[in-house]
Amino acid sequence: MRIGYFLSSEEYTPAELLEQASGAEQAGFEALWISDHYHPWVDAQGQSAFVWSMIGALSQVCRLPVTTAVTCPTVRIHPAVIAQAAATSAVLHQGRFVLGVGTGEALNEHIFGDPWPSADVRLEMLEESVEVMRELWQGGFVEHHGKHYTVENARIYTLPETPPAVYVSGFGPKAVDLAARIGDGYVSTMPDGDLVKRFRDGGGGDKPCQAGFKAAFADSAAEGARIAYERWPNAGVPGELSQVLPSPRHFEQASELVTEEMVGKAFVCGNDPEAHLEMIDKYRQAGFDEVYVANTGPHYQGLFDLYAKHVLPQVR
Repeated sequence: MRIGYFLSSEEYTPAELLEQASGAEQAGFEALWISDHYHPWVDAQGQSAFVWSMIGALSQVCRLPVTTAVTCPTVRIHPAVIAQAAATSAVLHQGRFVLGVGTGEALNEHIFGDPWPSADVRLEMLEESVEVMRELWQGGFVEHHGKHYTVENARIYTLPETPPAVYVSGFGPKAVDLAARIGDGYVSTMPDGDLVKRFRDGGGGDKPCQAGFKAAFADSAAEGARIAYERWPNAGVPGELSQVLPSPRHFEQASELVTEEMVGKAFVCGNDPEAHLEMIDKYRQAGFDEVYVANTGPHYQGLFDLYAKHVLPQVR
């Protein structure tokens, strides 16, 4: 199993993200995830750097493969533009770039005042957007007049030797089925073996399956839970609310129903390597090939040291 580090664009400054990328490589992590947000989930997180600027900068500070976890190429940014951004990213990272995509959240995608489509329509849009991007990555001029997108006389000139792989995120049956049908891999954040099996049986076969979880490194589990609750109370917001709430203000309101204990259970808190190994093993047993850990709070160097000394050697 490949163990990677998840860069949280919602919480850390650009300089901190670059410092974390370099630190993760030195600690022995094998790859990076990076989130793509216009807004943080709640104001306490406080950041939201433009992911494509960060991906370019990452190519200059480390050699780790990078996956967007995940980009929504449907509403806020047209797929023809994402196709160009992904192609350039693949060139900068010398082929070590994967475009992770999903149907997105209103939190990030509603900013132009466009209606937020239903889940089925968002899946339909995602499928067409992937089709548009793959056509553009073939080179030559593209004309596309589809149900949701129009492209006229568009050609991407800066292309990698091999088109970027597209991994598709999915948490429900329809999204997983789409990932199995069109994805070069699958992305999730839950150690759910049934979803992995659905992906593989539905056409995904032995394609890579990635997942991620959150941690809060601290001197104790209680302190880690306090930090996690302070920065990420939205982790306890249930159901489809994460897809439909339009602003950090609304997530803060919904998070009033979330307790510190609930968030503490969703994170790996503290400095016990066994807790991290146990979580990683849940994803391994579920059938994932790669798992990415995100830290929250100021003590990310402590997490890197923990993994370098006690977690990664055990996993390997």
